[in-house]
Amino acid sequence: MIQLEIRDGVAEVVLNAPDKLNALDGAALAELDGVYEEAEAAASEGRVRAMVLRGEGRAFCAGRDISGVDPRDDDVLRYLGGKVEPLLKRMSRIPVPTFAVAHGACLGVGLGLLIASDIVYVADSAKIGSPFKNLGATLDSGGHAFFVERLGAHRTMDLIVTGRLMSGSEAVAAGLFSRVFPADEVTDATRAAARAAASGPTLAFAASKQLVAELRDERLGLWGSMAHENHAQAALCDTDDYREGFAAFQEKRAPTFTGRN
Repeated sequence: MIQLEIRDGVAEVVLNAPDKLNALDGAALAELDGVYEEAEAAASEGRVRAMVLRGEGRAFCAGRDISGVDPRDDDVLRYLGGKVEPLLKRMSRIPVPTFAVAHGACLGVGLGLLIASDIVYVADSAKIGSPFKNLGATLDSGGHAFFVERLGAHRTMDLIVTGRLMSGSEAVAAGLFSRVFPADEVTDATRAAARAAASGPTLAFAASKQLVAELRDERLGLWGSMAHENHAQAALCDTDDYREGFAAFQEKRAPTFTGRN
């Protein structure tokens, strides 16, 4: 169900179960975690300098595959806490820019996969929200924190209680994700951005990724974050890309970055 291709420094991960709208059961989550583990190792070796996650067919990911789940013996804590949460944490810590293509249904675990990605390009027709009231279930995979942070408490509860789905255009306008594109352009736009990132200063991107994560998770504030920025910049001074960037500027030419220390 999960495919991985590495080409020219970009790892592309594909959810390939279009007949299920790429919904994920426990086995598929384990497979996806293994793919990200492989990509993480390739990133540590310098073979991967950016990533793209996308889904085949009409949807990115419609959430959990509950087609064979009996609610009377459903071990939902094992699924969410034992499989989903570790996967999302692994995704978020990969030290290269990670992109996701959001189209069609992006719900439940699918929404969580987007939250765990650094940059999300969205089809204007995508569907994003919390349509779980008819299941007697609640939003999961980090959705509460994400929506409250971006939308506020009142709009979050409105989405949950009504089950209304936001379009991709509305979601980007509300500050949920990065950029919106027509549905037939969003994959190509994401791949182009990932290729550009893969030729950029990878270690500088990794430093910014860490700083953003600290601001999100530790609420550092202005001066705490500034102190961390100072140390990150000082560490980058010793990298090949930092020296190349300065030399290129002074020599009035385009830089050639390698992503190496």
